[in-house]
Amino acid sequence: MNDVEIKLNTIGVVEKTNEVSIIKIYPEYVEGLTAIEEYERIMVLFWMHLQDNPRGRSKLTTSRKRKGKPGHRGVFATHSPHRPNPIGITVVELLKIEDDRLFVKGLDAYQDTPIIDIKSA
Repeated sequence: MNDVEIKLNTIGVVEKTNEVSIIKIYPEYVEGLTAIEEYERIMVLFWMHLQDNPRGRSKLTTSRKRKGKPGHRGVFATHSPHRPNPIGITVVELLKIEDDRLFVKGLDAYQDTPIIDIKSA
């Protein structure tokens, strides 16, 4: 097994979750938002910190239902939060930007969830 050391920097945090969620970007990363308002949708990558534990990281299969069908699946074939690297990704609608805050619709992360990247969709 050739593990490579990976260092992630959190670029922000989820401040509020609701129908409209707010993502606060840390000051040192705000410049990276330049021209993001040109996009209606963005991809938000986040660290599922509530599932970051040895049990969650070691689970490779799940019996969760997918599209109403029961079955045993590998975590890479699901949206399960239990996975070797608890990284979540969601395509959201970008509603507006106010300084260091993004207002988005469709985010499936919890309040205080660390944001690790944002990409145009």
